[in-house]
Amino acid sequence: MFTGLVEEIGVVDTLEQLEDAVRIAVRAPKVTEDASPGDSIAVDGVCLTVVDNVAGVFTADVMRETLDRSRLGTYSEGSKVNLERALAAGQRMDGHIVQGHVDGVAEVVSRTPSQHWEVVRFTLPANLGRYVVEKGSITVNGTSLTVSAVGDDFFEVSLIPTTLRDTTAGDLTVGDPVNLEVDIVAKYVEKMVQG
Repeated sequence: MFTGLVEEIGVVDTLEQLEDAVRIAVRAPKVTEDASPGDSIAVDGVCLTVVDNVAGVFTADVMRETLDRSRLGTYSEGSKVNLERALAAGQRMDGHIVQGHVDGVAEVVSRTPSQHWEVVRFTLPANLGRYVVEKGSITVNGTSLTVSAVGDDFFEVSLIPTTLRDTTAGDLTVGDPVNLEVDIVAKYVEKMVQG
């Protein structure tokens, strides 16, 4: 389990194409300082299992299912990624409950700067619209954000300078794909109401 609070921006070191998977190596001195094989690290919101950790670079295997449901298949060497280690028992629970299971991919539609924040609009995949509400939580590339506006085919978030500086959100441009994870509570409520 994660919180959506990005700890570090890592850099893709290498990508090894396998028959039906990819082995990714990410340079990340902070999140690797205590990482062991079997630990979970969210990479742009995708929960990956550490296979190896050597000299500040961890490797993980990404299966076809994950490549098909996320933007991990679009990475190249040098790509910047948001990173977060799994929540440890006893830690403060800031952000919101994030599983690291991507629900879909959206695209940046627009960026509107203001003096102290920036409004970013994203496409909203039709199958996820029912889970996204104004003032609700959403995870974009592993970052816990609050929805500031929502329409039939879009949602917006308002980003503070800290988020723009400490995550890859500051580098997003119109047309860029992003990983989305909707609030798990909304999915459970829907399931219970359906009986």
